[in-house]
Amino acid sequence: MANVFRMLFPESIFPRKLSADAEQRLMLAKARAEEAIIQAHVDNALGFVSALEKEVPFDRAIDIYVRVMAIPEPLSSVIATRALVVLGDEFEPRVPPELTATPDEVRMPVVRLDEAAEARRR
Repeated sequence: MANVFRMLFPESIFPRKLSADAEQRLMLAKARAEEAIIQAHVDNALGFVSALEKEVPFDRAIDIYVRVMAIPEPLSSVIATRALVVLGDEFEPRVPPELTATPDEVRMPVVRLDEAAEARRR
């Protein structure tokens, strides 16, 4: 029976090992698909928050969505966090980059090791 199966489906047609290039394309396609699923869940969770805004607080609505949809734990945390980020941006917009100081603009105190060493000797 195994010989018949091998004759019908030889490994030359369906190789078990993918080439390195095919493996990379597969990883990229998987990553895009996972991101699309996460984004769809975030959008739906935000719709859930909007639909339940008069009955429950937004964090509780997200928890209900995750529970009702039976989303497993690693994924549910990502979805809840991303939904909260979107809601946070609506309530408290991020500070524009031009208003934040860059590390070059932050004035650090001058460290004078020689003065510290002399003060220690005294």
